[in-house]
Amino acid sequence: MLKTKFIFFYLLICLFTQNVFADEKFLVIDKLKTINSLSFEFEQIANNKTETGICILVFDNKLKCNYFDDKQKEILVNGKTLVVIQKKYNKIYYYPLSKSLFSNILNKENLINFIKQANLTLDDNINLFVLNESNKIVILFNKKNYNLLGWKVEDNSQNIINFSIKITNINKNYDYNIFTIPQIN
Repeated sequence: MLKTKFIFFYLLICLFTQNVFADEKFLVIDKLKTINSLSFEFEQIANNKTETGICILVFDNKLKCNYFDDKQKEILVNGKTLVVIQKKYNKIYYYPLSKSLFSNILNKENLINFIKQANLTLDDNINLFVLNESNKIVILFNKKNYNLLGWKVEDNSQNIINFSIKITNINKNYDYNIFTIPQIN
């Protein structure tokens, strides 16, 4: 009899925990569905180097980030291309978006699918993470308002990039010309 009560109690706790996690995922997804654009300040830490700047993200697949650094770095994403511009050195580097981890974050449908499949942990924030053969991604959301807080990426070389954000605007309209990719000379 005692063993039966223990099993019942254990199953009840498991079901309750799964429901809490499912509810948190649902609330994050529900919030994301209402967002078309974000502007935010960021801090990026990679290889013990901290960089800061501002970004505009427009779902789907549009991003413009200006770094506050000596290289005057800018990141642009428009559809299928990711461009890193170093204005100080007049250098432009082009990459397919599909090869970037940004493809999991910049496309709302991909992000929602990521959240649905991700493992979830709860602490002061909501942490959703996935591990595949090439990297580990953790996406952080605010537990109180379900806003995006940033992400942490660990690639197959065990390089860790922490990208934390502070949202300054939600659903502001932007001129799509700001996402124009420079042409190759």
